[in-house]
Amino acid sequence: MLTMFLGELFGTFLMILLGNGVVANVLLNRSKGIHGGWIVVAFGWGFAVAVAVYLVGVLSGAHLNPAVTLAFALSDPVIWPLVPIYWLGQTLGAILGAFCVWLTYYPHFKATRDAHFRLLCFSTVPAIRNLKWNIVTEIIATAVLIMGLFGIIASHNHLSAGLGPYLVGILIVAIGLSLGGPTGYAINPARDLGPRIAYTILYGKKTADWSYAWVPVLAPFVGAVIGFGLYKILF
Repeated sequence: MLTMFLGELFGTFLMILLGNGVVANVLLNRSKGIHGGWIVVAFGWGFAVAVAVYLVGVLSGAHLNPAVTLAFALSDPVIWPLVPIYWLGQTLGAILGAFCVWLTYYPHFKATRDAHFRLLCFSTVPAIRNLKWNIVTEIIATAVLIMGLFGIIASHNHLSAGLGPYLVGILIVAIGLSLGGPTGYAINPARDLGPRIAYTILYGKKTADWSYAWVPVLAPFVGAVIGFGLYKILF
């Protein structure tokens, strides 16, 4: 259990460090990558997930996402006792990863006065704030994530060793490019909650937008259940 906990903690830490790192690179003042744009962010997140999965997959299966853990628990009841351990590791890893992004870009956070851009380097913020439709977007995107993951690991694909994490990275890029525009595609409760906690510790709750935080936490869980259900029905 300790190995699984540490795998999820370090894997999520690395995913957030690289994923939120690319967001900081394209948003923060005087960064080398400023104005890099959405394509850079989407590919950066895809690479971040792939690298993390390659690294810790052997330790914990590299869920790196409480919604993914829920979907796998629905698929295999043996996983249920491990769910709290996975969720705790993922959330703590996300907090630590966000904190290290802040350390890496500290002078650039200091040079960026706009709290909105600082928050975007930690957590998601919807492009158009409409909670009903923000929830719909996150549910759809997470359902696609779960169906894609189960499709990738399905035995009929006969994947060669080491190809799986690469395909997971491609899946993340595809979701980001196609479905990420409305909400920033959290599709992962820990990915949003952990960094938002880190932001609150560093900058206070006034600009942390906690009134929106429940959307990227709750909606991915709903999307995971729907995605798993659709996969079981269709395949």
